[in-house]
Amino acid sequence: MNRLPDLTTATWRKSSYSDGGGTNCVEVADGYADLVPVRDSKVPDGRVLVFGASPWGSFLMGIKRDDRQ
Repeated sequence: MNRLPDLTTATWRKSSYSDGGGTNCVEVADGYADLVPVRDSKVPDGRVLVFGASPWGSFLMGIKRDDRQ
């Protein structure tokens, strides 16, 4: 069974791709082995998505590749 990490003491940082506007406020918590917790900073008590480190890395590579085009 997959279990979510305990995020009660997580330190969240705003994604460098979030401009602070009202529509794109993504925060990521660091320090979880092989996991990347992600949340909407506008709803800090809302749901958290947890990605594996490898799929998250692939996602970021895709974003960076798009920025160069």
